[in-house]
Amino acid sequence: MLKPVPMRHVRLLALTEDLPRASLALAQAESFHADTRPPEEQRLDHLPGRTYREQFQQARSRLDKIGKLIPLPAGAEIPEARVIQEPELARANAWLGKIWGEGSHYEEQFRRLDDEERLIKEQQAALGNFANLNIDLGMLRGPTRFLSVEAGIVPRENVRQLEGAAGLARHLLLTYLVRGEQAHVVVAGLKGGADGELAAVLRAAGFQRLPIPPELTSEPDELREELARRRSEITVERTALQARLSEWASTVRSQLQDAQALLLLAEPLVTLDPSIRSAGDLAYLAGWVPARSVEGLQRQLGEALAGPFALESRVPRREERPLVPSVTARSRLLRPFATLIKQYGIPQYGEIDPTPLFAITFLLMFGMMFGDIGHGGVIALAAFLAHRRLPRLYLFGILAGISSMGFGILFGSVFGSEQLLPALWMSPLHDPILMLEVALGWGIGFIVLACLLGIYNRVATRDFVGALFAHHGAVNLLFYLALLAGGYQLARGDGFGVIPSLVVTLSLLGLAVFEWQHLSAPVGERLLIVSIQTLETVIVYLSNTLSFLRVSAFSLNHVALSLAVLTLAEGVGAAWGHWITLAVGNLFIVVLEGGIVIIQVMRLEYYEGFSRYFSGDGHEFKPLRLRQSLRDAGQSYLG
Repeated sequence: MLKPVPMRHVRLLALTEDLPRASLALAQAESFHADTRPPEEQRLDHLPGRTYREQFQQARSRLDKIGKLIPLPAGAEIPEARVIQEPELARANAWLGKIWGEGSHYEEQFRRLDDEERLIKEQQAALGNFANLNIDLGMLRGPTRFLSVEAGIVPRENVRQLEGAAGLARHLLLTYLVRGEQAHVVVAGLKGGADGELAAVLRAAGFQRLPIPPELTSEPDELREELARRRSEITVERTALQARLSEWASTVRSQLQDAQALLLLAEPLVTLDPSIRSAGDLAYLAGWVPARSVEGLQRQLGEALAGPFALESRVPRREERPLVPSVTARSRLLRPFATLIKQYGIPQYGEIDPTPLFAITFLLMFGMMFGDIGHGGVIALAAFLAHRRLPRLYLFGILAGISSMGFGILFGSVFGSEQLLPALWMSPLHDPILMLEVALGWGIGFIVLACLLGIYNRVATRDFVGALFAHHGAVNLLFYLALLAGGYQLARGDGFGVIPSLVVTLSLLGLAVFEWQHLSAPVGERLLIVSIQTLETVIVYLSNTLSFLRVSAFSLNHVALSLAVLTLAEGVGAAWGHWITLAVGNLFIVVLEGGIVIIQVMRLEYYEGFSRYFSGDGHEFKPLRLRQSLRDAGQSYLG
């Protein structure tokens, strides 16, 4: 399971007229990942199918626009896979253009109604600022020949001072509405020399002018009724327009679905377009195919193509490895873990697929840190009930809950109580030293395995020097094992030991010499860098090992939290209070602590594991296939 899927580079030579058939056959095989590099033969430099591509893109654009008017099913049924030739695609494109010409009339009317309704809503919002004024709002729009009028809002605490200052400027202030900390006011007076003084007073008081739309030219009550009437008319008009659209849509929906299916069948050739080259009647196409699928692809092309063709395959060259796509885990159980791994990266071709190892170690660490039959059962049940909302991740929750239940049986823990079942292995709370030893041993084994996988990955990609001297290479692993051996002897009271000391010294010296040779700085700077990196090697391995003690810390923390909830529940006198406390407390543990444990396990996987053996700079194998739907068309007026 850990071994990567072997890939082959295939090269297809066929007649240019057979390209539509070839693309359809490749899509049906679902095993061809296009290689967009230009061919080595200089004569194959022409890009065929330009008209086909333009027809397809225009037709799909028109179908997307129509889909905003007429709801189409998310997936199109393709009763029979068939080749879509350019004339048929052109006819479908022309028909979609005609339908869009008819449908655009409806879109324009819907847009007009939306614009009118939006304007009315803006006017109603503006009218709300003057709801308590029973005057013609047109009088407040600006100064008249003899009067200066300003309507606006000021902070509530400034109203009294503004009223006095306005009086000194020979103006009156009317407060007609107080809303929260803001007061709505009207300031009016005779035009004259005090206008400049009034403007300064208004600025000092924090006055903000309220604009009055030009459409509001009568009293608020009359305007309110008029705006409500206009909105009601728009609603009636929109309903009638939707009915006419629905009637028209029923006459073309079936043909639209046929056009949708046609575009899905034509899409593979357009998708391959950047990878296709031709010279006259000869077309070239290259890509990556799993080794096990090459024979089947050859057979399928032979059945599909009318003319002669040649399919050549070879093992990827060493310099091509960064270009080869990696086939990720396809197992249903491993799929949610593959989703989490993709957040870190995609394994480069030749590297070990980390998904199975990640799944096993993740579940084991989560179970050890959150071992409880009751809490694990709640997690598994909640994940199962959410399978419709979380179709890609619900299995992850179920497996995590089962792991928690399994360790709960080993720990004898049911919702934190250790009185109901005997522990089959140990109780973390009663034997914390053993739990610490288990966590430390687990961490050591995890780090050693990660280093071995990193060494294997470098050997597989022919990076032998890196396998020896790079970070977490063979020399680093030798140093770590010697450090562990010496530390174990030191803990027993036998001293660090001569052999471990010699191995530690020689391995650190070898790493320092290797680093020294790859630096081009002055001697003093090189000495400083090498010293820091050598010291960092020691610190990193020690800190990474101790980091796994959090496995035991969180297992103890889980038991302590559960006991705290039980103690609180027992202290509540009423029976209903006892059960409510238990329910709320255990829900708190499942949600909060469960989330924290997941984060801690992810941290250990990413930083202590992936950083040692997983580059994450590859790219995923995405075979050409027939999709069941085009891009989402967006919100339909009828949907």
